[in-house]
Order: sequence, then structure tokens, then C-alpha cells
Amino acid sequence: MVRTNDGDDRAGAAILSGLPSRLVVVVAALAALIISPVDAMAQSFPSRQLRIVVPYPAGGPTDALARIVAAELQADLKQTVIVENKPGASGAIGSREVARSDPDGHTLVLGTNQTHVTNAVLLKEPGYRPLEDFVPVAGLAGLQHALVVPKNAVKTVAELVSKAKAAPSALNCGSSGVGSASHLALELFQSRTGTRTTHVAFRGAAPMAIEIVAGRIDCAFATLPSVLGQIEGGEMVALALASPQRAPQLPSLGLLSEAGVPDSDADAWLALFAPRATPAAIVGHLSKSVTEGLRRPPVSAAAAKLGMAVTIRDSAEFATYLLAENRKWLDVVRLAGVKPE
Repeated sequence: MVRTNDGDDRAGAAILSGLPSRLVVVVAALAALIISPVDAMAQSFPSRQLRIVVPYPAGGPTDALARIVAAELQADLKQTVIVENKPGASGAIGSREVARSDPDGHTLVLGTNQTHVTNAVLLKEPGYRPLEDFVPVAGLAGLQHALVVPKNAVKTVAELVSKAKAAPSALNCGSSGVGSASHLALELFQSRTGTRTTHVAFRGAAPMAIEIVAGRIDCAFATLPSVLGQIEGGEMVALALASPQRAPQLPSLGLLSEAGVPDSDADAWLALFAPRATPAAIVGHLSKSVTEGLRRPPVSAAAAKLGMAVTIRDSAEFATYLLAENRKWLDVVRLAGVKPE
């Protein structure tokens, strides 16, 4: 019996009391079988193969993390979990496909701060709404940005800031592309330090790193995995991390906040999302499976080897974090005057 209020309850009891006892048993049994379609979906989940869409090319850190997560989900859910790469349009192509897929928990996307924050303002027609069309399953990890300079250049953050202030726009500072996370990290740094440099956009982190090593640009913000080898090899110098935590790969490297630049954290993050209408029970099931899997030491160690900082947040925690990130980076985009493409 569905309980709505005391009056409805008494009326239902009166109706049943007037029926033969056998019929009462049958009615009660039938009522127990009435399950909403959403409840039925949640109870049978997962009912088939799961798919994690990576909206970037194969072989990168995002793809590698997706495969780690897929293995953990497969082991826990006892269903095959495949990873599909759907790159293009700054991650919008793969994200759009998942936004339009059935909200049953069997199709997920491994999103980033690009796909689920800045695409909303940096692309004229992303084809999906990052906040409205998805529900977070779990926050997974962060890609920390290092402020790097050529070797034999400046030795401290304070020295770089002083040099930039002495000659506004004279320093050439690189990024992996207009509107990229490294570009926005640079804009945030300039906002916090009151400096202005000349932005030089490259087509990815690799060519930017080559120019830093060659000394043809003065500084850059680069994700740690993309420059870790050159830093460890002494080909370039990392001045600090734009992150709330130190990197296990470079434990002696300090933070921008420790160097006198507060509120300059610029981790690029990775998280798992489902289509918005996915039942809460399924999202909760997936979130528990993913977060527990990532907390296993061998799994977190595998993610750390990719150069990532494992930062686990469940669905509710990441939803709160996502709103804060959205406000922060959209403000940076507006201040920087970055135009949509």
C-alpha cells in the first residue's frame, strides 16, 4: 500500500477489510510487485556492457586513467567495461555523444575542466550544456601545473614576477593553446601577481616544452606529466606548482602559495560523468565502486605513475567542487578576454 496520509491509509484498510481473505492476499502480493521503471532499472544495473567515452586521443594521461578506472569497475560490477576514444573539438564531440545517450548508467564520459567548464564559453556551439546535461559520478585526479622556465634563467618565482613587472609584456610565456588549462593558469597567475606577459600559444604541450628547453620562451605553465622528464633531466627548471598540494614525483618543489602568490591553484582535473537523468541509485552505485577502487594502494600508485595527483571525491563532493570551479574559471576567461572559437 502506498502511504500518502492517515486518511488514505484508513480508507485503504477499509477497502481491504471488505474483500475475501484470499483476495486480500492476492492484492497484497500484486502490490509488492509494483515497482517503478526507475527502481527496476536500478535493481537490474548493470545489465550489459558499460562504456567509458574518452573525448581525447588514445595514449594520453586521460585515456590511461580511464583504462585504470574501467578495470576497477569491471572487477567490481562483474560486467565488461570498454573505453572508447572520441576526440575532437576540445573534447566536445565525445562529451556531446554521452550527453545524448540513454541515462541508464551504461555510458559514461571521462571529463575534464575543459569539457565540463570552459567549453561552455570557449566554444560557440559545444552541442551540450556541461552543468545541466551531466551528473558527476566521481572526481578522480588532478593534473598539476608547474611554472617552468629555461635553465640558467630566473631562479625563483619572486625573481620572475619582478622581471615581468619591470618590463610589462616583454616576457614571452607559453601555453598549450588558447583557452587551454595552461593558458588559464597563466592568466590566473598574472591576475594574482599584477603582471602582464606576451602569451604564446602552441599546439599542445610537447612543442611548448621544446621551446622552453631551447630558451626561446621565458616561462610557461605545463602539466607535470608533460615536462617531468625534462625537469628531472635538468633541461628546464620548475619554479613552483600551481596546486594546493605538493607532487609526490617532485616532493621538494614548492607551491605558488608558498612563494607568495595566493589563490593561484590551477590543477586540471579529471572526473567521471553520467547523463543527467541517470537514476540516483545507479550514480551512487557507480560512485562507490569507482572511489573504493581508486583508494586501493596499487590503483592510486598506478595513477600517480602517470604524473597525476589522485584526488578522490564522491558524486556529491564533486558536484560542489564543480560549481566552485565553474565560477572561478569563467571569471578568469572573462578577465583574460578569451574569445569563443
